[in-house]
Amino acid sequence: MLVYNTTYHVQMSDARNFVIWLSESYIPEAEKTGDLKNPRILRILSHQEQDSECFSLQWEVESSAALHHWHTQVGAALNEEMMKIFKDQVLGFPTLMEVIK
Repeated sequence: MLVYNTTYHVQMSDARNFVIWLSESYIPEAEKTGDLKNPRILRILSHQEQDSECFSLQWEVESSAALHHWHTQVGAALNEEMMKIFKDQVLGFPTLMEVIK
């Protein structure tokens, strides 16, 4: 089992709207292919800054091939939509991790 994590650095003024958008738009669209499962949104407490918040969106995915399929079918378009809506107020970076135990 793999965990696909994206950490987002969000300007404080957009943080609430960003979490709502993730919950109501991004996650439902991302789930449509069936490649990504069991999403969860987490607030990152260890890197708090005065003008921004950090969030983590985590998914379970069976393989890197499934993740690649998701990215080509849905993920790239969702990232483009996020950039159109939030512009430079959101910065994200993905991490693919393997569950060991």
